[in-house]
This record gives sequence, structure tokens and C-alpha cells, in this order.
Amino acid sequence: MVLKVSQRGQIPPFIVMDVLRAANRRQAEGKDVLHLELGQPASGAPAGVISAAHQMLDNDLLGYTEAFGILSVRQRISDYYAQLHDVSIDPERIVITTGSSGGFVLAFAAAFDVGDRVAIADPGYPGSRNILLGLGIEPVLVPTGSETRFQPTPELLDKIDGKLDGLIVASPSNPTGTMLGAEELQALSTYCHDRGVRLISDEIYHGITYEQPSLTALRFDENAIAINSFSKYYSMTGWRVGWMVVPADLLRSVECLAQNLFISAPTLSQYGAGAAFDCTDELDANVARYAENRQILLSSLPKAGFDRLAPVDGAFYVYADISSLTNDSEAFCRSMLEDTGVASTPGTDFDQGRGNAYVRFSFSGPTAGVTEAVERLQHWMA
Repeated sequence: MVLKVSQRGQIPPFIVMDVLRAANRRQAEGKDVLHLELGQPASGAPAGVISAAHQMLDNDLLGYTEAFGILSVRQRISDYYAQLHDVSIDPERIVITTGSSGGFVLAFAAAFDVGDRVAIADPGYPGSRNILLGLGIEPVLVPTGSETRFQPTPELLDKIDGKLDGLIVASPSNPTGTMLGAEELQALSTYCHDRGVRLISDEIYHGITYEQPSLTALRFDENAIAINSFSKYYSMTGWRVGWMVVPADLLRSVECLAQNLFISAPTLSQYGAGAAFDCTDELDANVARYAENRQILLSSLPKAGFDRLAPVDGAFYVYADISSLTNDSEAFCRSMLEDTGVASTPGTDFDQGRGNAYVRFSFSGPTAGVTEAVERLQHWMA
């Protein structure tokens, strides 16, 4: 008897996790690895978060919270928008989620039906694209390049055949690290408003910028859904906690979905997240390290032959065009790992059509490791 297997799970893999598996096997063989593949801070959660978590473990039963999360933590998030973005957000519109991934699931399930069409920049974060596919929503890939700083524009959206129901923007973006300025974000917000397109803003790298501060889409569109995370700037990847800001018309739908899919985000993580807003000195020191690593890569990668790099406005990635070196980025990354011990992510994870000519380097790790990695690459490419 052959039992049915749902098509819902027949989505592309997250290739960076395959790279991590290969890197871990290399380490198990006693060989060293320099991890430039993962988008994960090398630093752990800040001291204030750890302290708050210890206190709650000692003094609280840690039961369920309401589906939207602890109100006092949601108030801290509301204060964050007021202080950093000069935007007033009612805490009742803030939902604490199981990582940003839980936020994307709730947003897509609440805003779109099976068969709806949602535009997303290509290259882009594969998780967003694949969650859409898993929910039966069509991701409409918008090919972007250096001429638009790898970001969508109204002109590119106008070239799409058929009606769009949603648009996902990411600023800073993964894998390119580029950002949308105020004019660009306003133009996209206006485009969506005029055409009845739901705007979803991926803001999980806010706080990690190098030239200009990041902007929230909530400044331009009160009906946008903003999704953020405590994983990147706040260095809390394993705590699996994020948040989303939901427009009024979706609040009840998101609440019902959250109650049934997740019950609530992890309680201990929520308390830790509330303390994270008091740890900006420690967290900004992490960003200073990222800035140093960024400069090392931008100045040294061209000497190794990686001389076509996307602008790195924010996040902790360098996206390199390697079309002059190979047309098979997956094989190239395997050889790089085998020959040098430097792990990186092939562009096919982010762009299935053109990613064979790109590779992503993450510089979220220790500066010494980044320095050693580029020295090995310079020797290897020579």
C-alpha cells in the first residue's frame, strides 16, 4: 500500500543547513572550519537577558502566556518604535512570535489564501519563499540586480503579469545586505496602497547598519505587517523569539491562528527578550565588530578575485558575483570548504535562477576568523 504524501512539504531545502552539515562532518574528522556560511552572531545573548532568565527560572512557574505574548514585553517593543522610529504603535497590535519564522507563518496565513500571489525580490531569503509555497501561496519572484541595489521597485513590479496580493520587502536584506531609503520605501508603500497589495516588511536585521539607520515600513503604511526578531541584533537565535506588528483588520485572524498553531511563544524567551532592550551598549559593541569584519572583507575579497560585491548597507553578509570564476556556485563552495576549510553559502539558496553565479559570505563571527578566512582564500585563489 502506498500512502499519500502531501505536496506541501515538497519545497526546496535550506541549502545553508546542508553546508553546515558538511562543515560539521569536516570538524568531526578533526579538520578546522571557518564558518562564513551561517547568519548567526558569534556572541550569545547579552548578560542582562541571561540574568532575567535565571531570575524567572528561580521564581516563576513558566506556564503559557496569552497568544500575543506578555503585555509588559509588548509595551517595551512599543517603546522601541517610539524611541527609535518616532512611530506610535499600540501594544495591542504587537504579537510576540516563535522567532521571525513564526511571524511569517502567521502573517502569510492571515493575509493570503491558497492561490494568492505575493511578490518577493530575487535574490531573497529562501525561508519566506518556501513558507509561501508550503501554504499554497504563489511566490512571484522579482529579478533584481545591481542596478536597483537588489531591491524591488515599482517599475519592476509593473512588469509582472497578473494581479499581486502581497509584496515582501527586506531592508537590510539577506543575502545582499542592501537597504531601502525613505524615498524607495515610500514609493513601494504608495504602490501597494494604490493597488490593494498587502505590504509585509522583513525588518529582522534592524539595528545592524553601517552608514544610515534602517527605516520601518510602519512609518509609511499603517496597514503594513512588520516582522522583526531577537535573533540578529539581539544575539538570541536559539531563544526562538521575535515579534510582528499587525494592522487592526488582521488582529483577530492572527490571534486565532496563533492560539491554534503555537499557543504562545516560549515564556522564558519572552522574559529574556524584554530585558534585551536594556542591553544596547553590549549589543552595539557586537555591531562595531561586524563593522570591522565588513571592512576586512570589502578590502580583502577583491584581492582574492571576488571583485564584484553587492553594497553592504546592513546585516552581516557580502554577496559576491563569481560568474568570472565559475557557473556552479555549489561545486565552488564545496571545493572551497574542502581545500581551505572556509564554509560559505552558494547563491542558489537565494536565487534559483541566477544563484549559480553568486556566493554569500557571512561576517557575523569573530574578527580573527574572518581575517584568517580571507587570507586562506587569497592563497587558494592565487
